[in-house]
Amino acid sequence: MNTVSNGLAVVEKYLAIVLMIVMTAVMALAVLFRYFLNSPLSWAGEASVFLLTWISFIGGSLGLKYKAQASVTFLLDILSPKMRKTLLIIGYVLILIFMAVVLYYSYTWVFSSSTVSQKSNNLQIPMWIPFSAVPFGLSFAAVHILSHLSGLMRKEEGK
Repeated sequence: MNTVSNGLAVVEKYLAIVLMIVMTAVMALAVLFRYFLNSPLSWAGEASVFLLTWISFIGGSLGLKYKAQASVTFLLDILSPKMRKTLLIIGYVLILIFMAVVLYYSYTWVFSSSTVSQKSNNLQIPMWIPFSAVPFGLSFAAVHILSHLSGLMRKEEGK
């Protein structure tokens, strides 16, 4: 599972880099056209919001991969190693349950007939494309959490 998580993280990093470069270029063009050419781009704001949404969900997934979230660990620090692992396992399982619920509803939402037929105002792209950031990001994050959980279980078995 760790190999899958690591491979997915590489793909996510490159995807995030490309999306950030594209968003930066779109915003720079928007400023150039609005203030220097006096001809604003109507689609730039919408494209930036869609790109930022994708970047946020991919970044959130990478944050889970590298355990980069802010956390208060004083309780974990005072517990015995066995209790610490038990608490971490419970935490990972709760995160996975939450993700499963949100994933179910996000896939239902993205593939609903109203979303599939809906188009964005300025870009005229199908709305399932920007909305897909939610299930994709959470699916990637679930893989990373499963990897952490399996690694924690292997440590426990190795003792």
